[in-house]
Amino acid sequence: MSYAVEIEKRKTFAIISHPDAGKTTLTEKFLLFGGAIQTAGAVKSNKITKSATSDFMEIEKQRGISVATSVMGFDYKGVKINLLDTPGHKDFSEDTYRTLTAVDSVIVVVDCVKGVETQTERLMEVCRMRKTPVIVFINKMDREGQDPFDLLDELEEKLKINVRPLSWPISIGSTFKGVYNLYNKGLYLFQANKTGIEKDQIEIKDLSDPVLDQQIGKFSTQLRQDVELIEGVYEPFDREEYLSGNLAPVFFGSAINNFGIKELLETFIEIAPPPASRETNKRTVLSSENNFSGFVFKIHANLDARHRDRIAFLRVCSGRFERNKFYHHVRLDKKLRFSSPVNFLAQDKSIVEEAYAGDVIGLYDTGNFKIGDTLTEGENVMFKGIPSFSPEIFKELVNMDPMKSKQLEKGINQLTDEGVAQLFTQQPGNRKIVGTVGELQFEVIQYRLLHEYGASCSFHPQNLYKACWIDSEDKKALQDFVSLRSYNIAKDKDDRWVFLADSQWMLSRVMEGAPKITFSFLSEHNNDAN
Repeated sequence: MSYAVEIEKRKTFAIISHPDAGKTTLTEKFLLFGGAIQTAGAVKSNKITKSATSDFMEIEKQRGISVATSVMGFDYKGVKINLLDTPGHKDFSEDTYRTLTAVDSVIVVVDCVKGVETQTERLMEVCRMRKTPVIVFINKMDREGQDPFDLLDELEEKLKINVRPLSWPISIGSTFKGVYNLYNKGLYLFQANKTGIEKDQIEIKDLSDPVLDQQIGKFSTQLRQDVELIEGVYEPFDREEYLSGNLAPVFFGSAINNFGIKELLETFIEIAPPPASRETNKRTVLSSENNFSGFVFKIHANLDARHRDRIAFLRVCSGRFERNKFYHHVRLDKKLRFSSPVNFLAQDKSIVEEAYAGDVIGLYDTGNFKIGDTLTEGENVMFKGIPSFSPEIFKELVNMDPMKSKQLEKGINQLTDEGVAQLFTQQPGNRKIVGTVGELQFEVIQYRLLHEYGASCSFHPQNLYKACWIDSEDKKALQDFVSLRSYNIAKDKDDRWVFLADSQWMLSRVMEGAPKITFSFLSEHNNDAN
């Protein structure tokens, strides 16, 4: 099989949503269709006793939430699908933001009862900024929810994107009968409490077909009226508009009942983009190039607690990755070879011999990688656009067991390498300030430090407003500023100067008084290549 064919058959996407919209359930159903798993349970009710396939950390099983991106690969009808299930909880949104740099398209899950929620709006801002193609799946149609037309209006208003329904619900809630596929003119009838693979569609010639009346009775009249209105109000589906990030196709269904998933998945593999080109600090790398390149967008320590392993998740951007071949680590300017690269089905891993553009693989790491690192076959380029945002909550890390100082140091360094939080060090005293975007992250860090590293700690709140990365073309001006404001100065893990502002007023005043200093609330993980 040719290299071009290998690339074209790959689809790499993320599923994003607000918590409890059904994102992880939808992930399981995709895996079911792909034959990657044999059964899928009700995640919402069973997660504590039977956790979702994509949730593998112990704290996730206890809390019933996803707090880390899971990577899964499976095949469906000759297409190699790389699916990234992201955390829905807002406290872990930065992990999701970074994941969006590693995918070519996105499926957004919306709860038909609650509609578009704040976290979904924030994630869509990142998608719009990156022009990422988006498909919307409106879930839980078997519950009493909002009117479908009202939901479409809300999607356009809050997500600021044009929509085009490609399937349409036949009633809702207790009278939900199924969906009509506007894309291929098929009818799917709903069956509640169904976890197996749904049956094929019922063939109808068009909406005037009497089979429609036989199958859904009085609801056929409303369906005909709805479809007539849709065809009159919404422009025909335009794949190019979808691929440019301007148009979002919309599907309806019930993930927990495994309904509406098949047409979503089959339409996805037909219209979703293949691996795209990627920007570096020097040029655009095309997915069709022969030479291998890729970047690390996520690091996870102790994926398997029994082996204390550390895995770097790498998105292949071009060429072919081969097991046991030496590759150039651009930031470290050294050659690395990987004898046991893996692909994933959540916590289950298997050795992979080769990978192509679009694939996500795991590389066992002894501390060589940071988020944003690039591997190539020798070219000194660094992929761009992997963000690190200014934290919103700051706490000092305090060691509760001096006998475990080394374990605490190792643990906090590895966990912040993963991007679950940011670590700032202040002098004198080597004070460690941990910054996050939510309180739940501190709970996760404390739990993992104790259970994975045997280190006991506490967090003391700090009255800080923002962390700003500072720089200047005038190096003396930068050094003078650091000396003058030493009480508010720290360094991040990459040895960059950071100004920790006590308040918005104080930050504004300091910025006005230091015109030669640039203040940034956003930092990229990349370091420039030589």
